[in-house]
Amino acid sequence: MEYILNPWPWYVSGPLMALVLFLLTMMGKRFGMSSNLRTVCSMLGADKHAEFFRFDWKAQKWNLIVVVGVVIGGFIGHFFLSSTDAVAISANTVSNLHEIGFAGAGQEYLPKELFSETVFTDPKKLLYLVAGGFLVGFGARYAGGCTSGHAISGLSNLQLPSLIAVIGFFIGGLFMVHVLFPILF
Repeated sequence: MEYILNPWPWYVSGPLMALVLFLLTMMGKRFGMSSNLRTVCSMLGADKHAEFFRFDWKAQKWNLIVVVGVVIGGFIGHFFLSSTDAVAISANTVSNLHEIGFAGAGQEYLPKELFSETVFTDPKKLLYLVAGGFLVGFGARYAGGCTSGHAISGLSNLQLPSLIAVIGFFIGGLFMVHVLFPILF
């Protein structure tokens, strides 16, 4: 399929995101992706087993539309708004990633060394996947939301807990990339 458009520039997409957040704030809604997992679990009956899931999930149905929009937007972005799979990162970063075994660094967004089917057959990678998923889920619950909720919605509402959470996310990410990642891989 031939690519027909380029990605929207920041001066178009940024104000559109601000407009959406403004409208959500005016409607008394809070944006966040991790809250959708709670909504889906409650819809599927988890409210019968845990107090955390006992809430009026029907009032959160609007947020599930965000998930649908992300999936559709990702499809459109990948197939119609991207002209290449190459990632614009520094040559030094590409070199460092090649040294630790990431052959496709700079050429693909999802390195095959981490995001291929082999992750399910390699016990070490499977352990990393499960442990990482648990830590992300625990962190999102402990922080009262995920990176999208805090960084996009919380900061735009000038919420101090969101600022603290975002600083924690960045410190954790930097620690993972510069300290743990080289040790683990």
